[in-house]
Amino acid sequence: MKAVVFPGQGAQRRGMGRELFDAYPELADEASEVLGYSLRTLCLDDPHRQLGRTEYTQPALFVVGALAHRQWRENTGDEPAFLAGHSLGEYCALHAAGAFDFATGLRLVQRRGALMAQARGGGMAAVVGVDAARLRELLDEGGFCGLTVANDNAPQQKVVSGDTETVDALVAHLEARDVRCVRLNVSGAFHSPLMRQAQQDFARFADGFALGDPATPVIANATARPYVPGRTARTLVDQIVRPVRWTESVHHLLDQGVTDFVELGGRVLGRLIDQIRSAPRPVARPDTPAARPDTPAAALGSPLFRRRMGVRHAYAVGGMYRGIASAEMVIRLGRHRILGFLGTGGLPLPEIEQGVKEVQHGLADGQPYGVNVLADHDDPAAERALVDLLMRHSVPVIEASAFLQMTPALVLYRARGLSRGADGRTVCDHRIVAKVSRPEVAEQFMAPAPGPLLDRLRRENALTDEQAELARTVPMSHDITVEADSGGHTDGGVATVMMPAMLKLRQQAQDRYGYDEPLCMGLAGGLGTPAAVAAAFMLGADYVLTGSINQCTVESGMSTEVKDMLQDVGIADTAYAPAGDMFEFGAKVQVLRKGVFFPTRANRLFSLYSHYDGLDDIPEKTRSLLERTYFGKSIEEVWDEVRAYLRSQGRDADIDRADAEPKQKMALVFRWYFFHTTRLAMNGDGSGKVNYQVQTGPALGAFNQWVEGTELASWRHRHVERIGLMLLDGAAEHIATACRHWRDTLGVPSA
Repeated sequence: MKAVVFPGQGAQRRGMGRELFDAYPELADEASEVLGYSLRTLCLDDPHRQLGRTEYTQPALFVVGALAHRQWRENTGDEPAFLAGHSLGEYCALHAAGAFDFATGLRLVQRRGALMAQARGGGMAAVVGVDAARLRELLDEGGFCGLTVANDNAPQQKVVSGDTETVDALVAHLEARDVRCVRLNVSGAFHSPLMRQAQQDFARFADGFALGDPATPVIANATARPYVPGRTARTLVDQIVRPVRWTESVHHLLDQGVTDFVELGGRVLGRLIDQIRSAPRPVARPDTPAARPDTPAAALGSPLFRRRMGVRHAYAVGGMYRGIASAEMVIRLGRHRILGFLGTGGLPLPEIEQGVKEVQHGLADGQPYGVNVLADHDDPAAERALVDLLMRHSVPVIEASAFLQMTPALVLYRARGLSRGADGRTVCDHRIVAKVSRPEVAEQFMAPAPGPLLDRLRRENALTDEQAELARTVPMSHDITVEADSGGHTDGGVATVMMPAMLKLRQQAQDRYGYDEPLCMGLAGGLGTPAAVAAAFMLGADYVLTGSINQCTVESGMSTEVKDMLQDVGIADTAYAPAGDMFEFGAKVQVLRKGVFFPTRANRLFSLYSHYDGLDDIPEKTRSLLERTYFGKSIEEVWDEVRAYLRSQGRDADIDRADAEPKQKMALVFRWYFFHTTRLAMNGDGSGKVNYQVQTGPALGAFNQWVEGTELASWRHRHVERIGLMLLDGAAEHIATACRHWRDTLGVPSA
């Protein structure tokens, strides 16, 4: 079985492509016309020494690779079973597989190269002669947790990306240990989170092209697996910030039976493939990176929670919407044995599935992770489809958010993971970490699944008799997160009021149902400093969960523009606004107000909704203001978009209802604004900055104040696991100091 592979940057050389330009002069001329300069002169003579510059290298390599494939196919008549490319070479592979034509591919790589060349403040270094495990030890030993292994080229060859100062420090650190390390002549930290701005700009550019699915399987750098149908553009966009998993890609091809690799467009990958084939495969170490088992922070919270979730610390990171809690974030946390939840709210199922696969590929067996499930009050079928997807991929833990009652999807997930152990007790393979802010909702999660829902699922044959029976013996959730005033959905609760009340409910549930496995109670909301985390544990929390502070980190999926805004907010720079997904209920979210108009405008929309019975009742002057400053288009155009979306989701009944009920139509049109403002913020669209919807709480302002004057004042130095460990270490010290103070004040002997 044969695979054709294409090299990336580093394969360029003066004189390349001469015979190809002669063989295909029309395509060479077309390339020069698209690029605006003579490609033949660049490749053959390079008179201005531009061939080594990223913005010129990438288009040149694409053209040479594309023409080399055309010539190979015409000369041999062969069709490979698989295609793959290293970084830029992936575009050659996709073009060869028919995902886009020659001109489209050239325009894409021209823009990609220009954006990557503009990146500043980052660097890369090649590390040779150590395997992945040893490199990770060296990074941990030197405290280089902020660096990314950007290219896994071969078992003994890696490339590391990060900010310039840290990469320089790494080079010195490795050279002092006789490890061969070479600083690369690049302007940016390619294939790392520091390329987020280039990724966002490229995403907007790629939206202008219709990219198809490859007709021949193409192995993606970001996943080391074939491209997923319908995900060509998204995967290429992700590739800019994701590591190049070349070793895994070659292993996958070998596992599929590939025996013959043909390299076109260069002579670089053959040596790497030979090294990969000849080296033994590494055995994943479930405890990588090194643990911190003896620190005071490791003793905080409940040992039961830590054992149940397979984590080292009673600390978790919540699943922020639209992928802000990214796969990259969850993987980084999981590798430090910290529980993180992939953010899924507002994302389509294919994108969620891709994220789940990335997390599972990025973590070794036993390393913790979970996925957020946001209640879908409009479309229960969509909620059920998400849960079906998570069960299909054997996701072990979900975070249930914004639920007001138990739903068939939640009950199905919980019950489907139940079995009877050898000792006759119930074994729970599906865990739900419930996020609650109301006592009546907490009571439902602390109780067994509702009997009517179990009976309904049993009648549908979605559950076995044993699963339905066992579901009556365990709570819906063993782990309840009490959410005080926070970013995103919030009831504005006060932790010191809520936590004691919820702990009493827990005791009542435990006494009433007599569960074999005790319930754990966590606390979230307002946790941005060690003192706040210490207070949570002193209130009786078994674990803590943070949210807003993680939105302003390197791993966050939020746009660079918003992160730049968030790193400067204070504790008074947030406000309450209606929740777009629960608009008619009057539910609230806490959002950024500094520098934006969103809170004022969102509350104005809810006021209009409360006062009028339909869009036609709103005064013309007000309608004109909405169209001009809020929507940027006519109300009729907004409704056309909403209607098209509902129809694409099979929700024709909602369209019929809106046509019959003017107030419902008004709600749907106003809801569009919330989706639109979130998209503006996620994309970093500067033209719509005043309308950015950024869900965040005052904890981020407290965190910013805490780290003021340190390197963490910049989000570019903030990494999720580092933040968590700093908070826990600080909380442990805070508690120890307080205990010493109380002991001294009360005159209690110290030993």
